[in-house]
Amino acid sequence: MAKTAARWEKREISPDLVKHVDAKYHCGPITASILVRRGFTGGETIRYFLENDPRYLRNPFDLPGMEDAVDRILNAKEEGERVLIFGDRDVDGITSTVLIWETLSAMGLEPHWRLPQGDESYGLSRRAVEEFAADSGTLIITVDCGISNMAEIERANELGIDVIITDHHNPQGTEPEDLPPAYAIVNPKLEAGGPNGSCYPFRNLAGCGVAFKLACALRFAQRSSFYGQDLCLLNVRAANEAWIIETVKLRNLSVVGRLTETVVPGMVRITDTRLPAFLEGQQILSWDLPLQTGMLAKIFGKGVEISMLDIAPEIAKEIPKSRGQSLIRLREESRLARYSQEEITELDVFLNLFISFVHKREKLWTAQDDEALQLACLGTMADIMPLLDENRIMVRGGIESIKEKPRPGIAELLYKLGLAGSHFGSKEVSWQLCPAINAAGRMGKPEIAVKLMLEKDPAVRDRLAEQLIVLNEERKKLGELTWNIAEPLALQNLERFGSKLALAFGEDISRGVTGIMGGRLVKRFGVPALVVSFAGDTAIGSLRSIKGYDLHPLLEQCADLFLDWGGHNYAAGFSMERDKWDELLLRLQNIVETMEFAQAEEETIQIDAELPPAYLTAEILDIVEQLEPYGEDNQPLTFMTRKARISDLSLIGKNGAPHVKMTLDIGNYKWPALYWQAADKIPGEFALNDVVDLAFTMTRNWFSGEGKPQLIITDMRRAGS
Repeated sequence: MAKTAARWEKREISPDLVKHVDAKYHCGPITASILVRRGFTGGETIRYFLENDPRYLRNPFDLPGMEDAVDRILNAKEEGERVLIFGDRDVDGITSTVLIWETLSAMGLEPHWRLPQGDESYGLSRRAVEEFAADSGTLIITVDCGISNMAEIERANELGIDVIITDHHNPQGTEPEDLPPAYAIVNPKLEAGGPNGSCYPFRNLAGCGVAFKLACALRFAQRSSFYGQDLCLLNVRAANEAWIIETVKLRNLSVVGRLTETVVPGMVRITDTRLPAFLEGQQILSWDLPLQTGMLAKIFGKGVEISMLDIAPEIAKEIPKSRGQSLIRLREESRLARYSQEEITELDVFLNLFISFVHKREKLWTAQDDEALQLACLGTMADIMPLLDENRIMVRGGIESIKEKPRPGIAELLYKLGLAGSHFGSKEVSWQLCPAINAAGRMGKPEIAVKLMLEKDPAVRDRLAEQLIVLNEERKKLGELTWNIAEPLALQNLERFGSKLALAFGEDISRGVTGIMGGRLVKRFGVPALVVSFAGDTAIGSLRSIKGYDLHPLLEQCADLFLDWGGHNYAAGFSMERDKWDELLLRLQNIVETMEFAQAEEETIQIDAELPPAYLTAEILDIVEQLEPYGEDNQPLTFMTRKARISDLSLIGKNGAPHVKMTLDIGNYKWPALYWQAADKIPGEFALNDVVDLAFTMTRNWFSGEGKPQLIITDMRRAGS
C-alpha cells in the first residue's frame, strides 16, 4: 500500500538557545539545533547523548534496597548457601538470569537458575519456591520479575527462604503493604527508599538494567576498600565578609547528605552550627589540608580542630593534572561540571574528582563489565525501553562491545544470522538478534537461550544457536497462523467493546505469541488490545496499549479476578482461572464505557533539521551516528532538503517491484536513495528529472567493507507543491 501524504512539521526553536547549547556543550550548531528541537536542553539529558564513558552511569547504590541486597549475597557467599536465580522467559529475563549467574559464579558461589517453562505463568511460582526449599535452598534472587509475587514470597518466608527482588515492572501500589515481604527490593520504580530516602533518578531501566546494576554493586563491594564506609568531603571557601563551609556525606560513593553553613568569623561557635552532628563518626577528607585548616582557624579560632585527611596527593597519583591545582582552577577544566544544571562549587569538583579517583585506583571497570554490558544492551533493546539517560550508555557500550568481541553465545548467533563481522547497530540488534533469543521463550523453551549463553563448549554452543534459529522460524510461522485467528476475532469483538478494545481469545491462540498479537492488533485497530490464550483451567492474557493510555487502572479494576498481574504502563499481562472469564468480559464491557483516548492526530513527520544543499554532506552522517542508538523515545533523525533533482530512477524488490531506487542531485553531490513501497507514486507524485523536496533519514550502506552514505526517503513531493 502506498504511503499517504503527511504533514511536515519543523518546530520553531530559539536561535539563542541553540547558540547557548552549542557553546556550553561544544556539540556543533546542527547537533545543538536537533537536541533543542527534540526538547533536550539541560545538561542532565544532553550528557547521555554526547558521552560514552561508563563513568557517566548512575551509581547502583542510588537504587533502593541495593546495599541490603549486596550484603545478603555476600553473606550467602560466606556461608556457602544454596542460591536460586529465578528469571522470566523473554530476552530481558534471559539476559538478566545469565548476567547474575555469571556474577555470582565469579564470586565463588554455585548458583542455580530457573525460568518459567512451557505454559507456566510469568513470575516466581509457588512450585519453584517449595522445590527449592526441599533442596535446602535459602536465598532466591528474582530478575525481571517478583514485584507482583506477594503470595509466593510469603510462602518463601514461611519456608525460611530469603528473597531478593530485582525488577523493573510497576509495583501494584505505592504503600509498603502493597509490596511483597522480600528481604530486599531493588526496583527503580519504587517511590522512595534510595540511600537518602529519594526515588531513583531514572525509572526506565530494563530488568537486565537493574540486574546489571546489582552486578556492578557486587563487584564494587569486592573490589573497593570504600564499600560500606561513611565518608565526608569538606571544603571551605570565602564569600564576602563570611565563609561558606560545605560538606557532602558519601556511602558507597553515593551522596546521602549535604550540608552548607555560612559563618561570619567570631560571630558563632562551631557547637552552634550543624557541623558537629553532621560530621560525627565520619572519616573527613579535604583538598589542600593546610589551606583548609587555616581557614577553619580563622572562622572558629585556633582551639577548634577538625580531624581531616588530605586526599589531594592520592588523587594526583591517579589524575596527574590535578597535582598542585586549586579546586577553583580544576572547576574550569571539569568535563562533568559542564553538564550541571546549577552553578558548580569547589565541593562539586572535589566530589567528581574523588569518584573518578576511586574508579581509576581500584579499577572498577574491567572486561567482565564489558561482557555484562552486552547482556544489558540486549535486554534493554528487546524490552523497548526508552533510549534516554543511562540506557543510552548501556546500549551504545553494549553494541560496541559486541562488535569488538562478542561474548560466547552471542558470537554463534551473529554468525548464524549473517551478522558476524558486519557493521550493525541498534536496528539489527532489535530486529534480528533479539527476536532470535526471544523465540526460545515464546516457544516454551527459554532454557535453550540460557544454556547457549553459559555453555563453555563451542561445539555445543553451535548446536544450541542452531536450535534458536529453528525455533525463531517456527515462531514466525506460528505468529502468522495465530494472526489469521486473532485478527478476525478482534474485528468480531470490536463493536461489543465500543470500538475501544480489540479482544481475541481462545484455545487456538498460543500463549507464546499473545504479546506479539497484541502489538499487531494495536497497529491494526488503533485501540488497546487484549489477547488471551486458554490452557486447561487457566487463561493467560497479554495487553498492549496505544500512546497515552495507561493500562494499570484497567487492570486494577479486575485485580480480584486474577491469579497474578502486572507489567508496564503500555504492556502488561495476567493469569486467571478460566471459570472467571465470563465475569472479566462483563467487567471489560463496563470499563470501556469510561475509557477515553487522546484525539488521533493527523500523520505528521517531525523534521529534526532542514539542510540547505550546501550543508548536506557526508559529515552529516557523523551527527547521525553520534546520536545513536535509536529506538523508543529517540527515533532516527529526520532531515529535509529542498530542490533536489531526480537524475536516476528504477524499481526494485519482489512482488511487482514495489520499491524505488534513485539518485538525487543535491548541491555538489549525487546521493543514492531508497523509497520503500513507493512504486505506485510514479509518475503521479514524482518522475525522472523532477525537482523535489524530501524528508529523509540517513544511513550507511555497507558493501565490500566500505560504508557509503545513503538516504532513506520518508516522504517526497514536487518542489513547491
